[in-house]
Amino acid sequence: QAEPLIEIFKEIRKQDWVFSTWRSSYHALLKGMPEEELFQMILDGRSMYVISSKHRILCSSIVGGILPIALGVAMGAKIHGLDEKAWVCCGDMASRTGLFHEFLQYCQGHELPVHIVVEDNGLSTDSETDFVWGMSPWKEITTTYKYERTEAHVGVGSHVVF
Repeated sequence: QAEPLIEIFKEIRKQDWVFSTWRSSYHALLKGMPEEELFQMILDGRSMYVISSKHRILCSSIVGGILPIALGVAMGAKIHGLDEKAWVCCGDMASRTGLFHEFLQYCQGHELPVHIVVEDNGLSTDSETDFVWGMSPWKEITTTYKYERTEAHVGVGSHVVF
């Protein structure tokens, strides 16, 4: 599951922002945050919301919580003519929510500098995403990659099924 993400992150420039959810540690390291700094955040109990303006990364464990913030950053970049992009990494569950659809529509309608990466493990927590939410129409306009999860849902210690 790391290889596709490594390839995607090769396109992310230093001046770009990364907005992430539950895979924040992977994303922070790939964005250039030193391991020691990230490890200290984890020890301080901040692994669910890794934030660094220096490394231009903002993460939240709230499903869809980063979308309005990413939109604001992208709008600011466009208004001020800045050469930066907002890269939004979210799961396939978040990509099925109404908030995501509104975010996507607004970003496209205003031609904002946003690139969306949907990390698709086929699960909404531990329920099959396609069964719970139906088919996804977003695969044509986003970067999506599939992977199999081998561990239980983070923080729960077991699989959670809706």
